[in-house]
Amino acid sequence: MSSTAAKETVSCTVDGIAFEVPKGTRMIDAAARTGVDIPHYCYHPGLSAPAQCRMCLVEVEGAPKLQPACTAEVQDGNVILTASENALKAREGVLEFLLVNHPLDCPVCDQSGECKLQDYTAAEGRPMGRLAEPKRIIGVDDFGGDVLFHGDRCVMCTRCVRFMREVAQDERLAVVQRGDKAVIDTFFGEGLEGNIWADNVVDICPVGALVSKDFLHKARAWDLDRTPSICPNCTQGCNITLQVRDNQVMRLKPRPNAEVNGHWMCDFGRLNYQWVNRTGRIEAPLVREDGKLVPMSWSDTLLRLANAARGQSTGVRSVVSPYAANEDLGAVRRLADALGGGSGVFRVESGEEVVLPGFPQLALRSDRAANVRGAELLGFSRAGDSTGMGGLEEAESFDGVILVLGDDLEDASADFGQRSKLFIYVGHVLGGAARNADFVLPSTTFAEMEGSFTNVAGRVQRFWPAIQVPGMSRPAWQILGVLLSGIIDIPAPARPGDAFATLGDLSPAFGGMRFEELGAEGQPLEYSRR
Repeated sequence: MSSTAAKETVSCTVDGIAFEVPKGTRMIDAAARTGVDIPHYCYHPGLSAPAQCRMCLVEVEGAPKLQPACTAEVQDGNVILTASENALKAREGVLEFLLVNHPLDCPVCDQSGECKLQDYTAAEGRPMGRLAEPKRIIGVDDFGGDVLFHGDRCVMCTRCVRFMREVAQDERLAVVQRGDKAVIDTFFGEGLEGNIWADNVVDICPVGALVSKDFLHKARAWDLDRTPSICPNCTQGCNITLQVRDNQVMRLKPRPNAEVNGHWMCDFGRLNYQWVNRTGRIEAPLVREDGKLVPMSWSDTLLRLANAARGQSTGVRSVVSPYAANEDLGAVRRLADALGGGSGVFRVESGEEVVLPGFPQLALRSDRAANVRGAELLGFSRAGDSTGMGGLEEAESFDGVILVLGDDLEDASADFGQRSKLFIYVGHVLGGAARNADFVLPSTTFAEMEGSFTNVAGRVQRFWPAIQVPGMSRPAWQILGVLLSGIIDIPAPARPGDAFATLGDLSPAFGGMRFEELGAEGQPLEYSRR
């Protein structure tokens, strides 16, 4: 190793494990590299570290006092003991102090099951408390927006205060009073309402002091299934976890990705998930017979549709949703090309772009759908206005094949599609204009399938199925792939990776990318040309 490289790393030992870390690494991060989780409350990787909670105290051989691992940097030759007698005794004392006034309301607390106070007390706390006096009572404060504050439960880690000061840069929270009377409060009655980043304080609260009104008493943490996914509600493409119970999405939580959203997400995306749980879904393929839509099996439906489409050569007018996956949009393009080509449009609601000041690469983007960039790369044009309405005139008057994917057609005229020779609707719910279709094919939402989105920065990111499909619904790439194989006798894609592999033929931007290599954090389109 060169002398320059030697200066960039330092050697240390954590609980008997020797290794090297970059110079300037904090002890808490060094320990994490070995799989050792040093207990902590105030420390968060996306915020400053004030060493306030004193839970992360560790013993360093040769040092006269215990060191706060969240601020102390590793020095060359450090021997760090995270579970020594002195360190354990200090943490036990801190836990006892925090529990002096903490209420015994774990059975009704939303944080129960994912609470650091519960975890650390079970692992390292005293078996019995020694308090004989009544606990203090502070009560519940409505901070505005989606946030409630239970002052009794607060351990004064100040994560919420530091988030609003450093990341949101909208200092609406502060610690008021001193000593045992200290409490988190809002400035002059101005709460968190109106700041679209405020719910992040609920995510980072290590106990149940800050809770979401939307999730309040909905589910217990241990009842939730968690699936990595992508927020569908704007082109930022925040990495999220879909948390599900009884086949219903209960909440969305940010999933760390330093290249996209860091540790955060906006409240617009976080709270806009009820449409995934909506009822009235199309659950079986429908075929028009004698003027009525009749349920049929997939095999009969696609056989009839292939026969009806095979003789069409006048082209296709497509209307697609920018909520659809890359694989679904690619399947629409391939089918349209096989039927003589034609134009395709998408409609998207737009609004003001709001940047997170302390992490400016994250923003609530103006286009309120996840895959606008993917739709544009795959040859679809923007239509309609900023409300996501209008722009259907060309498709409405077309006398060839009309193919609609995922657009509910809420504002379409009552006779939409009636001039066409063949009207195919692939979607989730059967609205007014969709009832004019000759074939209705039930498709899945992003929460029910595996696929990918392309975000505003050109990063392709995977998502996975979190809930079961309703009835006979299938991913659109699978439905249209089987249909295409029946029209031009080519193999139908069997997996999402097969559908993704065809995108390079439609857009050079996807050339050379492999679905299996996208990983949990995605890859930029430029990756394929490195």
